[in-house]
Amino acid sequence: MTAKSVAIVTGASQGIGRATALRLARDFSAIVLVARDRDNLERTAADVQRVGAASMVYALDLRQPQAAETVVKGTLDGFGGIDALLNIAGAVPQIDLFEMTDEQWDDGMALKLHGARRLTIRAWEALKASNGSVVLLSGGAALDPKPAFAAVAATNAAIIALAKAFAEQGIKDGVQVNSVVPGAVMTARRRSFFEKWAPAHNLTVEEAIKKFPEEAGISRFGKPEEVADLLSYLVSPAAKWLTGASVRIDGGETKGI
Repeated sequence: MTAKSVAIVTGASQGIGRATALRLARDFSAIVLVARDRDNLERTAADVQRVGAASMVYALDLRQPQAAETVVKGTLDGFGGIDALLNIAGAVPQIDLFEMTDEQWDDGMALKLHGARRLTIRAWEALKASNGSVVLLSGGAALDPKPAFAAVAATNAAIIALAKAFAEQGIKDGVQVNSVVPGAVMTARRRSFFEKWAPAHNLTVEEAIKKFPEEAGISRFGKPEEVADLLSYLVSPAAKWLTGASVRIDGGETKGI
């Protein structure tokens, strides 16, 4: 990357977002960190600076329409440009299709889909100016929808479609856009899910964590750092001809062609 390269990373307070911010700090001169949890964001910012990049923190809720304006304007005022946007934020409720309310559906879409959509649109002119890159994070449920994860699957499928639409415009405007589809990555959020799920299935948390990869047909859970490495490649000069793609990283869980 150039000496003045700037990346925005959402969901940067934990999990894949945090790992991505730290990985990009090796290649970019400045990382803008966005999430709701200020304390964890500040910890990520300190670690980013230790790696060697400057940082800026925005502790706000991307479900709010004005948040995109705040982040993009602040980034441009502080660093003068945007070279990469990585839309990682978004926790969607894992509630059964027949039990989920309209309000829960709306809330699930508000952050991961619409927050990313608004931020990408608001950053587009700056990304055009830099011939920049955008990545939107989807998830494996999009490729194998189940009733218990209907909102997760629908939202992630919508993100893949949205990324392809942005990519089509990006070909004209000089902006590279892709989506990434991770499988089962062990994050604090996933462990929290197992802590609730395991007792209901007469399992200890460790038994549940061991059982899942076997049932999914994979050797182990993924690591946030492994997804971060892929994301860093997608916004690197080496990947510039790769656009409009939906890239899976799931340990072989999805067997379809």
